[in-house]
Amino acid sequence: MKVTERFLNYVAFDTQSDEASETCPSTPNQLLLGEHIVADLKAIGVADAHMDKDGYVYGSVPGTAEGPVIGLIAHMDTAPDCSGKNIKPRIVEYKGGDIVLNEAEHIVMKAADFERLERSVGKHLIVTDGTTLLGADDKAGVAEILTAVEELIRDKAPHVPIRIGITPDEEIGRGADRFDVKGFGAEFAYTADGGTLGEIEYENFNAASATVVCKGVSIHPGSAKNKLVNAMQVAMDFHAMLPANERPEHTEGYEGFSMLHQMEGGVEEAKLGYIIRDHDRFKFEQKKSRFEMIANYLNEAYGEGTVTVTLKDSYYNMKEKILPVMHVVERAKNAMREADMDPIAVPIRGGTDGARLSFEGLPCPNLCTGGENFHGRFEYIPVEDMEACVQMIKNILKP
Repeated sequence: MKVTERFLNYVAFDTQSDEASETCPSTPNQLLLGEHIVADLKAIGVADAHMDKDGYVYGSVPGTAEGPVIGLIAHMDTAPDCSGKNIKPRIVEYKGGDIVLNEAEHIVMKAADFERLERSVGKHLIVTDGTTLLGADDKAGVAEILTAVEELIRDKAPHVPIRIGITPDEEIGRGADRFDVKGFGAEFAYTADGGTLGEIEYENFNAASATVVCKGVSIHPGSAKNKLVNAMQVAMDFHAMLPANERPEHTEGYEGFSMLHQMEGGVEEAKLGYIIRDHDRFKFEQKKSRFEMIANYLNEAYGEGTVTVTLKDSYYNMKEKILPVMHVVERAKNAMREADMDPIAVPIRGGTDGARLSFEGLPCPNLCTGGENFHGRFEYIPVEDMEACVQMIKNILKP
């Protein structure tokens, strides 16, 4: 099966993950796709393919030549940011300029807004109708891994021992939670969960969440002087004390940020939810300390217990775990060159399953899959780039 056909089969499944859910996987449709992937794996010759009770799909292929046991990992869920239901993909030959995704709804992907489109002139782009995401993050990775393995088995090409892992719930930060690193049995692995052709990533943000709860005292406004404490006002005071230049809309590259992503409440209680990110561990700890210092200041002003901050680390920069095994990165770069790619190492302004897994003893940098504009209605992926990524994966698995 060609990688395009496999990918289009997978995007027909609505597998958005749900942060509010307490199940694993967080949504039932991920189990349906997992069963489908298991059937695909068995059909191409991965005899031990199976899905565990938590929705993780595993399989292995014995090596036909000596070499390290290499893992390939992707995730089956899509982001909850944009609808993944009733995706209507189509393939367009891109000759430049704007792409009309949906004439009836006047939805246009404008070349002026998406400068990376220029790189794809002459290629065939898989796009949506502009009302849903596409799901290339990360069904492209799943399709590319399975297609690469299928071609190796079919062509009886020499390859090292292979381990395959397809995870649920990566988009809500739980993809590595129940991953069986010991049972997986790989010496090192790669997540196929990236974007632009040629990119390889082994640096990511250190990440934490912060929940800020502000308590107030409700008094009738007619007699409120020196008595009323408006929790919403306290919350606004808190937010105003964070550096404005450290918001994501003002940062790029290695620059970290603190982002307000949730707020709710009233006079008696208000709650703010933040994510905190930085590549530099020292700066990361500074950002977390600032939250506590602001809370202490406001508690002195309004009274002890007015503001409480709960900090929770999510994952750390995998760079410190990859640097001692840089041969893993060099192997991928060489594989890219053999596939006519120009490898470039870029820092991830986010995280992957690989970051967590690297700290659990499985070094796991991230590979490109060719997609662009993830998590939104203007997501697309060139067919030719998917095919190049299949070749890259096959090259990685050479003895």
